[in-house]
Amino acid sequence: MQTPSPFAVDTHCHLFLMEQEAGRVVSAAAAAGVERLVCVGIDPATSRRSVELAESFRGVFATAGMHPHTASDFDGRAGAEIEELLADPMVVGVGETGLDYYRRLSPVEDQHRAFRTHIALSRESGKPLVVHVRDAWPDAMAILAEERAERVVLHCFSGDGALVAEAQARGYMTSFAANITYPGADSLRGAAAASAPGLILAETDSPFLPPQGLRGRPNEPGNVMQVLVALAEMRNLTLQQMVEETSDAAIRMFPLLR
Repeated sequence: MQTPSPFAVDTHCHLFLMEQEAGRVVSAAAAAGVERLVCVGIDPATSRRSVELAESFRGVFATAGMHPHTASDFDGRAGAEIEELLADPMVVGVGETGLDYYRRLSPVEDQHRAFRTHIALSRESGKPLVVHVRDAWPDAMAILAEERAERVVLHCFSGDGALVAEAQARGYMTSFAANITYPGADSLRGAAAASAPGLILAETDSPFLPPQGLRGRPNEPGNVMQVLVALAEMRNLTLQQMVEETSDAAIRMFPLLR
């Protein structure tokens, strides 16, 4: 008997931004072979909503955290809410958290404070850290090292091959989105090709970052298959091999997805 094909995993989406179509989006993803979705919270309210969506749809899981854009609002009350949510069995990770110097919607000092607290929550809960970094790689990598972050996903990875090597030497996983399909993304494609086996993930960051052929439309979790096709080509693998590699890595990072 032939072994069934593994399911694909979208390790980062925001279903709460697709509320009106959440049921259709989840069903379409499953029909495409994407049977596990991680709905990533960006503040206490959306983290709680992510848990509710995870309870409503088979194969959907949640994270709880505070995006660096809203780090100025990360006070004791917000931290307590996130800590409470991390005890929920549907919550598989902490975040998204990190540093964003591109927009700087929160002061850098507030971003650093919130990021360090999330790293502590990750250690205390035993759940992995989902990290957003934009134009802030030196500081982000320094803080991760200083705070002894252990299980780390670098979401929507935007670094080069040298940064991949540094991150993966620490055991961090690099997660790639559909911006690897964009015409100007040669450096990013090189980073994807250089990623170590077993330390690479696929995501959509939907409804953002649609694949090149769908730009101008909202992205969906099912489109992670296009990310996997692109990754397979870059890494000289079959699609089946790429699905297996990324789903195995996702389950090792997020064991509750099993």
